[in-house]
Formats: sequence, structure tokens, C-alpha cells
Amino acid sequence: MISLVLFALAGILVGGVVQLVKADATRFSVGITAVLALLAAAGGFAWWPGEA
Repeated sequence: MISLVLFALAGILVGGVVQLVKADATRFSVGITAVLALLAAAGGFAWWPGEA
């Protein structure tokens, strides 16, 4: 359940990165949003149910 929420958050943040790039936002804001998307995806994989 938590992994699905984190993957959804990562998808929203990736969409935000795309929109920021299209809007010619600063590299800092694009970079911060991309890092947050990567962290959300990594958290989703970390919470993925399976062998531990």
C-alpha cells in the first residue's frame, strides 16, 4: 500500500519535472523536483512487498 502511494507520488513529481522544463524554470527547481521524484521511487521500491 505504501509503495503504491510512493510510486504515485513519484509519477506526479516526474510530471512536475516535465512541466517545469517546458516552462523554462530554473535548474535548481527542476533539480530539487527530480531528486524528490527519485527519492519517492526509491522509497516505493524499498517498501515493495517481497523477500527481505
